[in-house]
Amino acid sequence: MSFKKIIAASGLILAASFSAQSNAHHAFGAEFDANSPLVLRGAVSKIEWVNPHAWFHIEITKEDGTKETWMIEGGTPNTLLRRGINKRSIAIGTEILVDGYQAKDRSNRANGRNITLASGKKMFMGSSGTGAPKDGADASEQ
Repeated sequence: MSFKKIIAASGLILAASFSAQSNAHHAFGAEFDANSPLVLRGAVSKIEWVNPHAWFHIEITKEDGTKETWMIEGGTPNTLLRRGINKRSIAIGTEILVDGYQAKDRSNRANGRNITLASGKKMFMGSSGTGAPKDGADASEQ
């Protein structure tokens, strides 16, 4: 194989790996709306401790008594660990209050800013840095 073909093949492989990485990780503004803060109260039903972002699933009860499941995006597992949150910090079934920002597509997904436990302990979820608002959410509870 000639040197030019090796360089071309290496370039294609490198470009393909960067495309896959850019699809896997996103800036806050790509998926979440900084103008749509929300507060959700519910019980944790599932935790996904995965890269590039951990996900906390909570079940909320709406005013009419129906239930909805929401996916709350946190920081990377490593970021959360540095902030004192690990995958055993919050047990399934724990009632939490989440300040965050609604997904732009208005699905039941949000970017989490803070989690507050029943004890009043507040934990920063390590929101996706780029484009994330600096202040916590100030919204009425849903």
